Amino acid sequence: MYLKKLAVRNFRRLKNVVIDLASDISIFVGSNNSGKTSVGHALELFGGRGRFNIHDFSSDLWAQINAYGQSDGLATDQLPSIELDIWFHIGADDIHRVVDLLPSLSWQGSLVGMRIAYAPVNPTATHTRYAEVRQRALDAAPKDKEGAPTYDPSPRDLREFLRDRLHDEYEFQYFVLDPAKFDDSMVAAEGYAPSPLTGKSRSGRDILKSLLQVDFLNAQRHLSDGQGGSRSEELSRVLSRFYERNLEQKGDDIEALSALAASEVSLNKHLERVFEPTLKNLSKLGYPGLTNPRMMIRSALDPAQIMSGRDGAAVHYALGADDGNPNPPTLPDRYNGLGFKNLIFMVVELLDLHAQWLAVEEDRPPVHLVFIEEPEAHLHAQLQQVFIRKVIDILALSDEHKKHHTSQIVVTTHSTHILYERGFQPIRYFRRKREQNTATSEILNLSVFYNIAEEADRNFLERYLKLAHCDLFFADGAILVEGNVERLLLPQMIAKAAPRLQSTYLTVLEIGGAFGHRFKSLIDFLGLTTLIITDLDSVVGPAAPAPEQAVAAAPQEPGADGTDANCEDEDDEEDTAEAAGKPGKACIASHAGAATSNQTLIQWLPKVGTVAALWEATPEQKTQPRVLDGDALVRVAYQCQTEVTWSGETQKLAGRTLEEAFALENLQWSQNKDRKLLRLAIAKANEKSLGTLADRIHKRVQSKSFNKTDFALGLLAEDPDKWVVPAYIADGLTWLEKEISPPEPEEPQPNGNAPQPAGAPVEEAEQE
Repeated sequence: MYLKKLAVRNFRRLKNVVIDLASDISIFVGSNNSGKTSVGHALELFGGRGRFNIHDFSSDLWAQINAYGQSDGLATDQLPSIELDIWFHIGADDIHRVVDLLPSLSWQGSLVGMRIAYAPVNPTATHTRYAEVRQRALDAAPKDKEGAPTYDPSPRDLREFLRDRLHDEYEFQYFVLDPAKFDDSMVAAEGYAPSPLTGKSRSGRDILKSLLQVDFLNAQRHLSDGQGGSRSEELSRVLSRFYERNLEQKGDDIEALSALAASEVSLNKHLERVFEPTLKNLSKLGYPGLTNPRMMIRSALDPAQIMSGRDGAAVHYALGADDGNPNPPTLPDRYNGLGFKNLIFMVVELLDLHAQWLAVEEDRPPVHLVFIEEPEAHLHAQLQQVFIRKVIDILALSDEHKKHHTSQIVVTTHSTHILYERGFQPIRYFRRKREQNTATSEILNLSVFYNIAEEADRNFLERYLKLAHCDLFFADGAILVEGNVERLLLPQMIAKAAPRLQSTYLTVLEIGGAFGHRFKSLIDFLGLTTLIITDLDSVVGPAAPAPEQAVAAAPQEPGADGTDANCEDEDDEEDTAEAAGKPGKACIASHAGAATSNQTLIQWLPKVGTVAALWEATPEQKTQPRVLDGDALVRVAYQCQTEVTWSGETQKLAGRTLEEAFALENLQWSQNKDRKLLRLAIAKANEKSLGTLADRIHKRVQSKSFNKTDFALGLLAEDPDKWVVPAYIADGLTWLEKEISPPEPEEPQPNGNAPQPAGAPVEEAEQE
């Protein structure tokens, strides 16, 4: 038996969501304020820990609450409730536990559910009481000469009335759910009303507690490197509490009582023995490892307070290798770093929660759900991976308990390293909706994506994410770039072309034109706003090659051989001669009948195969529109023709790659002898025509001696104010900036004209 699904309605950002939980571990990811922690808070409040307040209602319901206060109070369905549906997956051996949740004698299947509603006791009576209190407040308020109140007294509306009286007007109500009345998305049939849950001798709250125990390991663990304080908790105190709750007590250990009277040595042996299982669990996470100090538990030896006081056990870290010395030099726990303190703290707390659940001998809840919030605090990348890899082992059940009991874990995290370790299937992605003036989220189950994605794409994406530690799940938008050069230069280009993007949460993925289309299914599933910056990758026609041919035909990454930047490369002519007339070979963009080998342009956007068609593509063809709120919005940017001037001659030219486009659009600057590190300068450039110079730049970039990474590093060493961002990249970044970082509305000028954005050239504003 395990917790299968949760459905939350009208609670904070969770207006109407269904969350699928794995039987072992589920990982909640998403940007800040997307509702991850709210799931745990909902379970706490519905389980009786804490009390609801008016701000727990989804914000778009506040107007509805106030509207009911202004109505005649007869339409009782207008006063909203907060609801939680809990669905359990059960086996044949669990039916006796859930008899109260069986909807009928004809029930079949493996799913049972209950609904908990925080609902008004009597909406009409609530309306009446509000009207009376409101009138008394108005009557008591001071009046002006016309008899009108001089101010609007509280409560000014029904929401304000409920702010102070919510627990008098609302109550918990429990219902049995019939899975036959719900579809696969757990949406109830129209008009379905669940039956009230009426246990023979137990309340709905008792029934829930008999089935599910929920515990929390919160993010705010308040560990401190200092001398302590009201909000810090030293490991020694945590371990003392753990001992007091779960381990063998000194009052039941004759050896310990004798040792207490006889010697400190025996008591320390006692502590070492009872803590041995805990320290072994820590060793599963690789602690202490090769260089970290070993942890030891020693008594402070205060006979009146040994182990029962909060400082009864003291954690010490032994220095040096374990050579068998029973009394090595040690340091107190506050001398170890926060990372290992956090690790040890979490393990001990998890073991404590687990042991407390197992200690319930009669009517133990069969399902134990543990929420772990942001375990990555203070942990380096490898330790995060080890923790998430081993946490299930730490809470593993013995064979004796497995048959009828289940431990489930929910982890909320912002760590890409934790995602790296667990893969797609446990991920539940919390995505904030884009609707204006609302604060709601929806939740996507990545195991669904895992099952529906093509196997080749799925395997590629999982392997890529493990290599790249992708942070797609935490971003406002994504930029997919061709390669390492674009990735290195993008921060400077953003600062120059779209500075507002610097205040957004962007993820930049280096994907290459041959494989970019494989990201389409994931981008579409996540509904991300995405800019693809890729290369034209012109090749000799007549037709674009098939995907596998494109990969094989793609030019090799050039290497560096130390050729002087101001000299013609000997292999330039050889490379060009080899390519001439051979379909699929790299060629200059202006080559007659050129095609593209870039599979992103062929298979994703704009889905054309010739260079001429790519240059004619409209902005609409380059954009994958968002039809529904949750759809992805995608735009592609690649090299197009721009006007280039050299020695009084002007032509419309386009580069095949970023390096070519940069050289052409910064032609005078890049051909200066001071730009030697860029290796774009052509010997005797002033003696060449524009067409010849463009051809020579193409040959230089395509030559085996040209190193693209060296070009990027050389450009980073230059003053960014001296060069311009290639037009196709600047246009793409401007589009993305408008989509995910719209400008703040400007105050109208006294003459009624809206001001231009600060620093925007007049001609640019007129073009837009």
